[in-house]
Amino acid sequence: MLPRYLRTMETTPLKPTALHDAHLKAGAKMVPFAGHNMPVQYQGLKLEHQAVRQDVGMFDVSHMGEFMVEGPDAEKLIQWISTNDASALEDGKVQYSCMPNDAGGIVDDMLVYRLTSDRFMLVVNASNREKDWNWIQEQVTLHAWDATVRDESDRYALLAVQGPNAQDMVRRLGPARADGLPWSELAYYTFTLGKLMGHEVILSATGYTGSGGLEIYMPVEAAESVWDALLAEGAVPCGLGARDTLRMEMGYCLYGNDLNDNTSPISAGLGWITKFTKDFVAKPTLEHEKAQGPSTKLVGLVMDERGIPRQDYVVKNADGAVVGKVTSGTMSPSLGHGIGMAYIDASHAQPGTSLLVEIRNKSLACHVIRFPFYKG
Repeated sequence: MLPRYLRTMETTPLKPTALHDAHLKAGAKMVPFAGHNMPVQYQGLKLEHQAVRQDVGMFDVSHMGEFMVEGPDAEKLIQWISTNDASALEDGKVQYSCMPNDAGGIVDDMLVYRLTSDRFMLVVNASNREKDWNWIQEQVTLHAWDATVRDESDRYALLAVQGPNAQDMVRRLGPARADGLPWSELAYYTFTLGKLMGHEVILSATGYTGSGGLEIYMPVEAAESVWDALLAEGAVPCGLGARDTLRMEMGYCLYGNDLNDNTSPISAGLGWITKFTKDFVAKPTLEHEKAQGPSTKLVGLVMDERGIPRQDYVVKNADGAVVGKVTSGTMSPSLGHGIGMAYIDASHAQPGTSLLVEIRNKSLACHVIRFPFYKG
C-alpha cells in the first residue's frame, strides 16, 4: 500500500513536468502530488528501490522549488530565515537547513547553495513553494534588507541520479566544469556549474536516498535528452514510492509527515542544523526548548512482529497508555520488516525501549532505535 501522502486526491489542475511524456513512455503510474502529475512507480517499487541501493536509479524531481537570493544582504537574509549557519559555506558548497516560524515550528526544510558571497540558491519543497515565497518576502520587507529573491522554479528541470554508480554514469555523458578544472567525483554536499550535453547545468552531490549520487539542475528544454541519455546508459526510472522507502530507511524527514508548522527542529532531531551562535527567527524559543529538553522526540520504530506502522497509527507503552504517533512508515525493502518514524514522549524515546503500535485493532510489538534503519 502506498503512503497516504501519495494517495491524496487533488482537485486543482495538475502541472506536468518537462518529462511527462517520457514517464508515460516508460510505463509510469502517475499520481497527483504537490500540484503536479508525478510518477509513483514504473516497473515496481522493490525493483526501483534496489536499483538505487545497488546501482543507479533516477528520479524526476522537477516539482521542487528553486529561489535565487542575490544582493549585498543575501547572506544576512539567509542567516535570519535559516537555523543553520550559512556563513560557514564557501562557493560550491551546499547546506541542509530549515526555516523556523515565529513560534519555533518549521516553515520548510531546504537546501542552501552558495554560488558566490552575494548569490545563493534555495531549494524548497514543491508543496511549500508559495508559502515559503510569501514568508521570505515578508522577512525581506520587515528588515529592509538589500536582497532580491526570484522564484526560478519554472526554469529548471531536476533529475536526481542516485546510487553507488551514479557519478560514474553521469561522467560518461561528458560533463564539463565551468571553471575549466578536470572533472572528478564531487564530494558530498558540494556542487559545480558546468555544461552537460551542450546545456548549462548545476551538478550537485546531494540527494535524499543515502546511496550517493548527483542531482542535475538543467533548463527544462534539456530534460528529455538528458533523461534519454541516462536511460541508454542503464539508469532505472524510479518513482515517488521508491523515493519514500529509500529516505525512510535513512530516517530522513519528509515535510508534511515528519515536519510541519508545529514541529520544532529540536524535537525532530535537527539540533545539528540549529546553530545558536547567530541570530535567526525564533532563536530564543528554540534555545529554551534545547535547554529544557523537548517533550517529544522523533525516533525510529522497528517492528518485532509482522506489521507496517502507517502514518497516524497510535503508539502505546506496555501499560496501554498512548505515548506517541507514527508520522511515516513502510515495509523496508532492504531490511524485510516494518519500520516507522514517530514522535514519542521523551520518557519513552530511549533506544531499545519496547513499545506497541496499534495496527488494525491489534497491539503489535516494536522497539525504538536511532536513525538510520539501513546501514548498508
